[in-house]
Formats: sequence, structure tokens, C-alpha cells
Amino acid sequence: MSLRHALLGLLADRQASGYDLMKLFETSLANVWPATQSQVYGELGKLTDAGLLEVAAEGPRGRKEYTLTEAGLAELKHWLIETEPTRVRRSDALLRVFFLGVLTPLEAVTFLETEAARAAGQHEALQQLDAAVDWGDDPLSVNGRLALEYGLRFSAMREEWARWAAERIQMPEDAQESEAAQESEAAQRPGEGRQPGDAQQPEEGLQPEETQKRSTAAM
Repeated sequence: MSLRHALLGLLADRQASGYDLMKLFETSLANVWPATQSQVYGELGKLTDAGLLEVAAEGPRGRKEYTLTEAGLAELKHWLIETEPTRVRRSDALLRVFFLGVLTPLEAVTFLETEAARAAGQHEALQQLDAAVDWGDDPLSVNGRLALEYGLRFSAMREEWARWAAERIQMPEDAQESEAAQESEAAQRPGEGRQPGDAQQPEEGLQPEETQKRSTAAM
């Protein structure tokens, strides 16, 4: 995805000024493809020069409203259908996970819990955005909610994974403590030794039949 195609997409079913487009970015695309005001206005000029947009109306203080041309629509469809989306494969956070063994268990768990808290914060921010946006039935609203749902599910998954990973790191130490506690409890439990009246055990190396013969001979 690129800023140029984001602007073409926003103008696919409406004409808008640079200011209008910035507002749309803030409430929708900024979560997947942030852009500054200077970037947006600069790209609008390039798209107009390339014949993909045209100025539909001009107002006071140099306000311009842009609309998509046939060539711009063709470019947008080409990008959507015929080009492969860029797959982001790098993750600074996951790269660090490979080397958590360098840290103490406490340091590693702290790192993972911080990641969980960060994901939870992002999830909460998206929930607030969902509540603040005045969703409609237009294509941008309908499909925007699909994208927002992806963000909600992804952030929830990241939080769940980070908390699970933190528990996995703590598990060996906890398991050792649990085992030691069980052994201590068993040692303190009364009646573990042989009680009066218990059957006499055969001498080492003798079978029960041989033990019985020795007892009869002694009589």
C-alpha cells in the first residue's frame, strides 16, 4: 500500500479537499497507514499532475476539492487486483523474544508483561475509536469496520500470547517449587512408615515360599 493509493481510494466515491482527506485519515487510515499534512498535500499535487486526479472546485484561501479521474480509478483497481500486498516480515519485539534467555526470568517476564500491556492499550484505543466514529452505510464505513475488527482481534491476540509466554517462562521455577512443597508435605504426613500388625516382608533375595519354609523349620 502507498499513500497515493490511499488517496485514490478515499476519492473513489466522493470529492474532497486536502483538509477533508486529513480528517478521513485521522479517523480511519491513520491506524494502518499514517500520513502527515505535508505528505497528503504533496501527493495530491503529484496525482493531479499525473492525470489521476483533477481539481473539481476551488474556494477561498486556495481551497481545492479533488475528484478521481478514469485513469485514477483504473490505477486504483489495478493496485487492488493485480499487485501483491507488501508483507511486513520484520518484528523488533519478536526478534527480542529469541534472546530472552540472556535475561533473568524476572527480566524476561517483565518484558513480556510490558508487551501485553502495550497490546491491551492499543486494543482499548481501538475500542474508543470504534465508539467515537459515526459509522454509516457507505463503503468506507462498512469496510473500515472490517479493518478495525482486524486490529481489535490482532491486539487481543498479542496480549493473550504475551501473557501466555510470560507464564511459560515462569513455569519451570513454579513447577520446582510445587514439587518441593509436595515432597515436604509427604515427609511430614503421619503413618508413612510400617505400622504394628503390618505383614512381615520377606528377607532380601528370598521368595515368599522360602520365607514360609524357614519359619516352619524354626518351629
